Amino acid sequence: MKIIRDITPYVIILFVVILIRTFIVTPIKVNGSSMYNTLDGKEIMLLWKLGNLERYDIVVAKTPDDTLIKRLYAFPGETIECKNGKIFINDQEIIDSYAFGETADFPKITLKENEYFLMGDNRLVSLDSRRIGPIKKEQIEGTTNFIIFPFSKFGTVKD
Repeated sequence: MKIIRDITPYVIILFVVILIRTFIVTPIKVNGSSMYNTLDGKEIMLLWKLGNLERYDIVVAKTPDDTLIKRLYAFPGETIECKNGKIFINDQEIIDSYAFGETADFPKITLKENEYFLMGDNRLVSLDSRRIGPIKKEQIEGTTNFIIFPFSKFGTVKD
């Protein structure tokens, strides 16, 4: 009985850590330069699995081939297009302050129920919804905006 009493706190701690990591927050590594110049491509960030999605959030999405870290631009039912290097959401031009490099034109897309449009900040190299199509809600694992490594960048992502 003493052994069970001694290990019980450790089992509880392990259980709580697994629950937190599974359902609330987990570390994620940024790979590549598709979010440059917001992210350099080697950061370790915290992925928040709870909460509402907002326009321009940095989100993590799973595709059959990869895990994407991109910025959320458009929501279900909205239209998005790029004409003459300018982004339009629901036929309204937006100020695209996150773009690094010129955004190539793409035709108007109307997002269906449960579809989101993601783009990387580094428009010249990013593999995103412009090439792979809209992302479904169930593919979005959560949002990320807090860098834990390298320590020189520790804290909230600077917009």
